[in-house]
Amino acid sequence: MRAMNIFTTIHSKYNNLTKSEVKVADYVLDHAKEVVYMSITDLADACNVGESSIFRFCKSLSYKGYQDFKIALAHSITAENEIPQLTDKILMNDTLGQVASKVLSSNISALNETYNLIDHKKMEQAIDYFVQAEKVIFFGVGSSLMTAMEAKIKFMRITNKTECTIDSHLQMMSAALMTKRDVAVIISYSGSTKDTIEVAMKAKESGATVISITRFEKSPLTSYSDLTLLCGANEGPLQSGSLSAKISQLYLLDVLYIEYFKRTYEQSITNKGQTAESVTVKLL
Repeated sequence: MRAMNIFTTIHSKYNNLTKSEVKVADYVLDHAKEVVYMSITDLADACNVGESSIFRFCKSLSYKGYQDFKIALAHSITAENEIPQLTDKILMNDTLGQVASKVLSSNISALNETYNLIDHKKMEQAIDYFVQAEKVIFFGVGSSLMTAMEAKIKFMRITNKTECTIDSHLQMMSAALMTKRDVAVIISYSGSTKDTIEVAMKAKESGATVISITRFEKSPLTSYSDLTLLCGANEGPLQSGSLSAKISQLYLLDVLYIEYFKRTYEQSITNKGQTAESVTVKLL
Protein backbone atom coordinates (compact mmCIF):
# COMPACT_ATOMS: atom_id res chain seq x y z
CA MET A 1 0.00 0.00 0.00
CA ARG A 2 2.76 2.41 0.97
CA ALA A 3 4.60 1.83 -2.31
CA MET A 4 1.61 3.01 -4.37
CA ASN A 5 1.24 6.74 -4.98
CA ILE A 6 -1.82 7.94 -3.07
CA PHE A 7 -3.26 9.67 -6.13
CA THR A 8 -3.15 6.38 -8.02
CA THR A 9 -5.00 4.76 -5.13
CA ILE A 10 -7.69 7.46 -5.12
CA HIS A 11 -8.23 7.12 -8.87
CA SER A 12 -8.36 3.32 -8.71
CA LYS A 13 -11.04 3.37 -5.99
CA TYR A 14 -12.87 6.50 -7.13
CA ASN A 15 -15.91 4.71 -8.60
CA ASN A 16 -16.49 2.79 -5.36
CA LEU A 17 -16.60 5.89 -3.15
CA THR A 18 -19.80 7.33 -1.71
CA LYS A 19 -21.00 10.80 -2.75
CA SER A 20 -19.48 12.37 0.36
CA GLU A 21 -16.20 10.54 -0.16
CA VAL A 22 -16.11 11.69 -3.79
CA LYS A 23 -16.27 15.29 -2.55
CA VAL A 24 -13.27 14.62 -0.36
CA ALA A 25 -11.40 12.82 -3.14
CA ASP A 26 -11.96 15.70 -5.57
CA TYR A 27 -10.76 18.26 -3.04
CA VAL A 28 -7.65 16.24 -2.17
CA LEU A 29 -6.76 15.79 -5.84
CA ASP A 30 -7.11 19.53 -6.48
CA HIS A 31 -5.54 20.84 -3.25
CA ALA A 32 -3.09 18.16 -2.15
CA LYS A 33 -0.39 20.52 -0.87
CA GLU A 34 -2.89 22.48 1.22
CA VAL A 35 -4.50 19.34 2.69
CA VAL A 36 -1.17 18.24 4.21
CA TYR A 37 -1.43 21.20 6.62
CA MET A 38 -5.18 20.98 7.30
CA SER A 39 -6.91 19.54 10.36
CA ILE A 40 -9.66 16.98 9.86
CA THR A 41 -12.19 19.68 10.78
CA ASP A 42 -10.75 22.12 8.23
CA LEU A 43 -10.93 19.51 5.48
CA ALA A 44 -14.49 18.56 6.43
CA ASP A 45 -15.55 22.21 6.25
CA ALA A 46 -13.77 22.72 2.92
CA CYS A 47 -15.55 19.68 1.44
CA ASN A 48 -18.88 20.52 3.11
CA VAL A 49 -19.07 17.07 4.70
CA GLY A 50 -18.89 15.72 8.25
CA GLU A 51 -15.68 14.61 9.93
CA SER A 52 -17.02 11.05 9.86
CA SER A 53 -16.99 11.23 6.05
CA ILE A 54 -13.30 12.17 6.11
CA PHE A 55 -12.57 9.22 8.35
CA ARG A 56 -14.55 6.84 6.10
CA PHE A 57 -12.71 8.21 3.06
CA CYS A 58 -9.37 7.41 4.72
CA LYS A 59 -10.58 3.91 5.63
CA SER A 60 -11.79 3.38 2.03
CA LEU A 61 -8.20 3.97 0.91
CA SER A 62 -7.02 1.42 3.52
CA TYR A 63 -5.53 3.94 5.94
CA LYS A 64 -5.96 3.66 9.71
CA GLY A 65 -7.15 7.23 10.05
CA TYR A 66 -6.68 10.83 8.96
CA GLN A 67 -3.13 11.21 10.25
CA ASP A 68 -2.05 8.01 8.52
CA PHE A 69 -3.62 9.32 5.32
CA LYS A 70 -1.80 12.67 5.61
CA ILE A 71 1.55 10.92 6.07
CA ALA A 72 0.98 9.00 2.84
CA LEU A 73 -0.12 12.21 1.11
CA ALA A 74 3.02 14.01 2.27
CA HIS A 75 5.18 11.23 0.85
CA SER A 76 3.30 11.35 -2.47
CA ILE A 77 3.74 15.09 -3.04
CA THR A 78 7.40 15.19 -2.00
CA ALA A 79 9.54 16.69 -4.73
CA GLU A 80 12.59 14.82 -5.93
CA ASN A 81 15.61 15.35 -3.66
CA GLU A 82 13.41 16.92 -0.92
CA ILE A 83 13.43 15.77 2.73
CA PRO A 84 9.83 16.16 3.98
CA GLN A 85 10.73 15.01 7.51
CA LEU A 86 12.70 18.22 8.03
CA THR A 87 11.84 21.89 7.65
CA ASP A 88 9.88 22.53 4.48
CA LYS A 89 11.89 22.76 1.24
CA ILE A 90 15.15 21.34 2.62
CA LEU A 91 16.95 19.47 -0.17
CA MET A 92 19.57 16.72 0.07
CA ASN A 93 22.12 18.78 -1.85
CA ASP A 94 21.65 22.00 0.18
CA THR A 95 24.81 23.45 1.67
CA LEU A 96 25.08 24.09 5.41
CA GLY A 97 24.61 27.79 4.70
CA GLN A 98 21.43 27.12 2.73
CA VAL A 99 20.07 24.86 5.48
CA ALA A 100 20.81 27.53 8.12
CA SER A 101 19.07 30.17 6.01
CA LYS A 102 15.96 28.02 5.39
CA VAL A 103 15.62 27.04 9.04
CA LEU A 104 15.93 30.70 10.06
CA SER A 105 13.33 31.71 7.47
CA SER A 106 10.94 29.00 8.66
CA ASN A 107 11.20 30.08 12.30
CA ILE A 108 10.83 33.79 11.51
CA SER A 109 7.81 33.02 9.35
CA ALA A 110 6.20 31.05 12.20
CA LEU A 111 6.72 33.95 14.63
CA ASN A 112 5.42 36.54 12.18
CA GLU A 113 2.30 34.52 11.40
CA THR A 114 1.66 33.90 15.10
CA TYR A 115 1.98 37.63 15.77
CA ASN A 116 -0.55 38.36 13.01
CA LEU A 117 -2.96 35.78 14.47
CA ILE A 118 -2.98 37.33 17.94
CA ASP A 119 -6.46 38.42 18.97
CA HIS A 120 -5.86 41.16 21.57
CA LYS A 121 -9.26 40.70 23.21
CA LYS A 122 -8.66 36.97 23.65
CA MET A 123 -5.18 37.57 25.04
CA GLU A 124 -6.57 40.11 27.51
CA GLN A 125 -9.26 37.61 28.53
CA ALA A 126 -6.64 34.88 28.98
CA ILE A 127 -4.66 37.18 31.31
CA ASP A 128 -7.83 37.91 33.28
CA TYR A 129 -8.36 34.17 33.71
CA PHE A 130 -4.75 33.70 34.85
CA VAL A 131 -4.90 36.52 37.40
CA GLN A 132 -8.24 35.42 38.84
CA ALA A 133 -7.37 31.70 38.92
CA GLU A 134 -6.65 29.83 42.10
CA LYS A 135 -4.62 27.30 40.11
CA VAL A 136 -3.31 27.18 36.52
CA ILE A 137 -2.38 23.76 35.13
CA PHE A 138 -0.49 23.37 31.84
CA PHE A 139 -1.22 20.21 29.86
CA GLY A 140 0.32 18.59 26.78
CA VAL A 141 1.64 15.30 25.44
CA GLY A 142 4.72 14.49 23.39
CA SER A 143 6.49 17.60 22.13
CA SER A 144 3.67 19.79 23.48
CA LEU A 145 4.36 18.43 26.96
CA MET A 146 7.85 19.93 26.75
CA THR A 147 6.25 23.29 25.93
CA ALA A 148 3.83 22.90 28.85
CA MET A 149 6.76 22.18 31.18
CA GLU A 150 8.60 25.26 29.87
CA ALA A 151 5.51 27.33 30.68
CA LYS A 152 5.29 25.89 34.19
CA ILE A 153 9.00 26.61 34.84
CA LYS A 154 8.66 30.16 33.55
CA PHE A 155 5.59 31.04 35.59
CA MET A 156 6.82 29.37 38.79
CA ARG A 157 9.45 32.11 39.06
CA ILE A 158 6.71 34.63 39.82
CA THR A 159 3.77 32.59 41.16
CA ASN A 160 3.20 29.34 43.05
CA LYS A 161 -0.18 28.57 41.48
CA THR A 162 1.01 26.89 38.25
CA GLU A 163 1.37 23.14 37.76
CA CYS A 164 2.31 20.66 35.03
CA THR A 165 1.93 16.88 35.28
CA ILE A 166 3.94 14.62 32.98
CA ASP A 167 2.04 11.30 33.01
CA SER A 168 -1.19 11.18 30.94
CA HIS A 169 -3.04 9.27 33.67
CA LEU A 170 -2.00 11.80 36.29
CA GLN A 171 -3.07 14.59 33.94
CA MET A 172 -6.59 13.11 33.87
CA MET A 173 -6.59 12.90 37.65
CA SER A 174 -5.48 16.53 37.94
CA ALA A 175 -8.20 17.59 35.50
CA ALA A 176 -10.81 15.65 37.46
CA LEU A 177 -9.99 17.60 40.62
CA MET A 178 -10.11 21.06 39.03
CA THR A 179 -12.83 23.54 39.99
CA LYS A 180 -14.47 26.62 38.50
CA ARG A 181 -11.70 28.67 40.14
CA ASP A 182 -9.00 26.92 38.06
CA VAL A 183 -7.63 27.33 34.53
CA ALA A 184 -6.45 24.49 32.27
CA VAL A 185 -4.03 25.55 29.53
CA ILE A 186 -3.91 22.76 26.96
CA ILE A 187 -1.18 22.86 24.31
CA SER A 188 -1.60 20.82 21.12
CA TYR A 189 -0.48 21.75 17.62
CA SER A 190 -3.13 19.64 15.87
CA GLY A 191 -5.87 19.84 18.48
CA SER A 192 -6.62 16.23 17.57
CA THR A 193 -4.54 14.29 20.09
CA LYS A 194 -6.74 11.85 22.02
CA ASP A 195 -5.06 12.38 25.40
CA THR A 196 -5.35 16.17 25.29
CA ILE A 197 -8.95 16.05 24.09
CA GLU A 198 -9.83 13.74 26.99
CA VAL A 199 -8.10 16.10 29.45
CA ALA A 200 -10.00 19.08 28.00
CA MET A 201 -13.29 17.18 28.35
CA LYS A 202 -12.53 16.25 31.95
CA ALA A 203 -11.37 19.78 32.91
CA LYS A 204 -14.49 21.26 31.30
CA GLU A 205 -16.64 18.70 33.10
CA SER A 206 -15.01 19.74 36.38
CA GLY A 207 -15.99 23.37 35.78
CA ALA A 208 -12.51 24.74 34.99
CA THR A 209 -11.84 27.37 32.34
CA VAL A 210 -10.12 25.74 29.36
CA ILE A 211 -7.63 27.69 27.23
CA SER A 212 -6.16 25.92 24.20
CA ILE A 213 -2.98 26.87 22.34
CA THR A 214 -3.18 25.26 18.92
CA ARG A 215 -2.73 25.77 15.18
CA PHE A 216 -6.32 25.24 14.10
CA GLU A 217 -9.30 27.34 15.12
CA LYS A 218 -11.64 24.40 14.54
CA SER A 219 -10.60 21.05 15.97
CA PRO A 220 -11.88 18.47 18.49
CA LEU A 221 -9.86 20.27 21.19
CA THR A 222 -11.25 23.75 20.54
CA SER A 223 -14.81 22.44 20.80
CA TYR A 224 -14.11 22.00 24.55
CA SER A 225 -12.22 25.29 24.95
CA ASP A 226 -13.49 28.53 26.41
CA LEU A 227 -10.69 30.41 24.67
CA THR A 228 -8.39 29.49 21.77
CA LEU A 229 -5.02 31.12 21.10
CA LEU A 230 -3.61 30.34 17.66
CA CYS A 231 0.03 29.70 16.75
CA GLY A 232 1.16 30.24 13.17
CA ALA A 233 3.64 27.49 12.34
CA ASN A 234 2.87 25.13 9.47
CA GLU A 235 3.88 21.60 10.43
CA GLY A 236 3.43 18.71 8.03
CA PRO A 237 2.60 15.19 9.26
CA LEU A 238 6.23 14.15 8.73
CA GLN A 239 7.55 17.14 10.70
CA SER A 240 5.88 16.39 14.03
CA GLY A 241 7.51 18.21 16.94
CA SER A 242 9.14 20.84 14.72
CA LEU A 243 11.01 23.67 16.38
CA SER A 244 8.95 26.24 14.46
CA ALA A 245 5.74 25.00 16.08
CA LYS A 246 7.37 24.99 19.53
CA ILE A 247 8.78 28.50 19.04
CA SER A 248 5.38 29.89 18.06
CA GLN A 249 3.75 28.32 21.14
CA LEU A 250 6.50 29.62 23.44
CA TYR A 251 6.10 33.08 21.91
CA LEU A 252 2.43 33.16 22.93
CA LEU A 253 3.29 31.90 26.41
CA ASP A 254 5.98 34.57 26.74
CA VAL A 255 3.44 37.29 25.92
CA LEU A 256 1.07 35.83 28.53
CA TYR A 257 3.89 35.70 31.10
CA ILE A 258 4.93 39.33 30.57
CA GLU A 259 1.35 40.60 30.74
CA TYR A 260 0.70 38.54 33.87
CA PHE A 261 3.87 40.00 35.41
CA LYS A 262 2.65 43.53 34.63
CA ARG A 263 -0.82 42.87 36.08
CA THR A 264 0.60 41.41 39.31
CA TYR A 265 3.73 43.56 39.47
CA GLU A 266 4.07 43.93 43.25
CA GLN A 267 3.81 40.20 43.96
CA SER A 268 5.66 39.12 40.83
CA ILE A 269 8.69 41.32 41.42
CA THR A 270 8.93 40.02 45.00
CA ASN A 271 8.58 36.39 43.94
CA LYS A 272 11.03 36.86 41.06
CA GLY A 273 13.64 38.14 43.49
CA GLN A 274 13.05 35.31 45.96
CA THR A 275 13.23 32.53 43.37
CA ALA A 276 16.31 34.05 41.75
CA GLU A 277 18.04 34.31 45.12
CA SER A 278 17.12 30.72 46.01
CA VAL A 279 19.26 29.30 43.20
CA THR A 280 22.25 31.64 43.44
CA VAL A 281 23.97 29.17 45.76
CA LYS A 282 23.86 26.64 42.91
CA LEU A 283 25.95 28.89 40.67
CA LEU A 284 29.72 29.37 40.72
